Amino acid sequence: MTPISGRHRVAIIGGGSAGISVAARLRRAGVSDITLVEPSDTHWYQPLWTLVGGGQAPLRVTRRPEGSVIPDGVRWIRRRALAVDPESRTVTLSGGAELTYEHLVMAPGLQLDWDGVPGLGEAVGHDRVSSNYAPEYAPRTWELVREMRSGTAVFTHPATPLKCGGAPQKIAYLAADHWRRRKVLDDIRVVLVLPDPAMFKVPAWSQVLEEVAARYGIEVRLRSEMTAVDGDARKLTITDHAHGTKETLGYDLLHAVPPQRAPDWVKASPLADPASPQGFVAADKHTLQHPSYGNVFALGDVANLPTSKTGAAVRKQAPAVAGNLLDVMNGRSPSHRYDGYTSCPLVTARDRMLLAEFDYDLNPTPSFPLLNPFKERRSMWLFKRYGLPPIYWHGMLTGRL
Repeated sequence: MTPISGRHRVAIIGGGSAGISVAARLRRAGVSDITLVEPSDTHWYQPLWTLVGGGQAPLRVTRRPEGSVIPDGVRWIRRRALAVDPESRTVTLSGGAELTYEHLVMAPGLQLDWDGVPGLGEAVGHDRVSSNYAPEYAPRTWELVREMRSGTAVFTHPATPLKCGGAPQKIAYLAADHWRRRKVLDDIRVVLVLPDPAMFKVPAWSQVLEEVAARYGIEVRLRSEMTAVDGDARKLTITDHAHGTKETLGYDLLHAVPPQRAPDWVKASPLADPASPQGFVAADKHTLQHPSYGNVFALGDVANLPTSKTGAAVRKQAPAVAGNLLDVMNGRSPSHRYDGYTSCPLVTARDRMLLAEFDYDLNPTPSFPLLNPFKERRSMWLFKRYGLPPIYWHGMLTGRL
């Protein structure tokens, strides 16, 4: 094993929104020895992929070079993490290298498990199957939606925790609205398959989404999930957990969201939460500190927290992690608290959106308290399409917001 020279004061695993945001905040606080481990040379703004799939944004605006978002003074190691040993404070990297750290921030994101549904890995990208959860497929979603004139369209949501929990629904509404405007919606059967007992975990927004689905004539299958795909036959299996039944359904368009889990090396590590079947990292839900290793913090999609995995959640988690890490580095107990805030911009039409914001207790926490958050608004759609991206690139990733 080849050591990467010296002991690194702070090692951050993952150069996505979570890792970059924490690195930026630590640099602003004067921390000088920060090492970021990230193998990709591309940084993606994933929240816009829904609009790419809905024909409302080009894929190119969601992509920037990774090097352009890494804060000045942060050392970038372009390798993959393969293992972590919190006892020896080392991270094994691809190429046979080993990194030693004093403090560790876990932010590697999650892993899309295309093979978690039999047949999905072979079908996605072919056989009229697409997914907005990968940049190589999102433009294909719009092609399929644009070409469809009749038949059956199915939109699925996995039973695992996932990033952007509203995205499986949003593309269904965008597609249905497009078909309505093209006057072909009456010839298309739209089926939305959801694993939960309600359309949204906060009842007030769930009620609005029920009305949205009814407006488009969407068949909503609650407590259900797609458990198999036959791409050659263009059929899928829907398992209804409420009634213990299975149904085979033919499709002409399938937007499939794969099951999601922690990266394999994270799941196999001592940092994984035994209570998480997907292997997400254990973390105190308020301080984001690991319960067994006080020099380790986790945030973003990889953290096992009882809230939705969104970029908005990261925006509130990053200040808590950076502040608490500084506390620990200076011999203090963590003093910053994350209240579970998350946000789900629920696009309900090509020019309308609900902004669902809430905390661990599912209390609405609106950023615009003078506006009714349960009303679909064009202004909110404009905010998502044109307001949030610059806030992300120039505010969140730079540690200013």
